Amino acid sequence: MSRYLVVANQSLDSDELMELIRERVAAGPAEFWLVVPATPVKDLASNAMPIPMPVMGGTPTLPAPPSEARRMAQAKLDAAVQKLTAAEVRASGTVGDPDPLRAVEEATAAGEFDEIIVSTLPARLSRWLHQDLPARLEQKFHLPVTHVPARDM
Repeated sequence: MSRYLVVANQSLDSDELMELIRERVAAGPAEFWLVVPATPVKDLASNAMPIPMPVMGGTPTLPAPPSEARRMAQAKLDAAVQKLTAAEVRASGTVGDPDPLRAVEEATAAGEFDEIIVSTLPARLSRWLHQDLPARLEQKFHLPVTHVPARDM
């Protein structure tokens, strides 16, 4: 059985990632471990969680607490596992460190994988691509890394 480590957050439910997972399943027995880094809310492309605080001259926002990032990541993970399980795909996962490299490090310490699949936002929006995450993962973990960019979200 092939074991895949999937690293994603905002693009976890992208059609492109789901299509790649279907391809891997069609190729033979497979199971997927999803790691959803608890990306700070302020770093999300859709940053729609400002907390208003009235002050003179405008309404600045306060950053959401780390617990909110974990809650949002857990909700994404739960929805993805439910969707994959309903499609008869063996999948489970965890919310990981906000740093995707550390999140993968934690996951690889707990299990062995044949491939790392990294799903990102489109290049113009992806912080992970600006950090060269796919290449850094391949270099650090010596596993094949497949990058799946989501189309415009």
